[in-house]
Amino acid sequence: MEKQIINRVANSVLKTFDLEEIYPEGKRVVFDIKDWLFEEIILKEQDFRVSVKNHDWSQYKKCFVAVTCSVDAIIPSWAFMLVASELNPHSKKVVIGNLELLETVIYQELLTFVDFRDFTDKPVIIKGCAEKPIPNSAFAFLINKLQPIAKSIMFGEACSTVPLYKSKK
Repeated sequence: MEKQIINRVANSVLKTFDLEEIYPEGKRVVFDIKDWLFEEIILKEQDFRVSVKNHDWSQYKKCFVAVTCSVDAIIPSWAFMLVASELNPHSKKVVIGNLELLETVIYQELLTFVDFRDFTDKPVIIKGCAEKPIPNSAFAFLINKLQPIAKSIMFGEACSTVPLYKSKK
């Protein structure tokens, strides 16, 4: 008599949350304003405004953009705001900072719209392996959402998890 193999993971109440599944598609771009500075150190307002006016902003259509300055220069806040105001009509999202901050902001916003009711009183695995650039902060945002409602939280894959939290209910 053959014994039937039962997939206990598939039959369990265990819920998996994969941050990669909510990752929004779209090109990520770093927009560096250093090239618009005089000798890459001084912002001359008139020259800067001419550069902003003459730039082709349409190339950022449907992109996620991180606006930064990669050189050690004192940049007034209005300069970043001016660039962001030109990018906003074309891009999906604009932040002042690096790509990690951009991904952090994207995930922070995405997780505010997730319906977590299916995870209430359930053991949850936060999937660990990802091919997309998921910042560590996204995992922290996810823990903040799940911890008040989940029975337990683990990290990794169903076959190999690291326990993170267990409800005291």
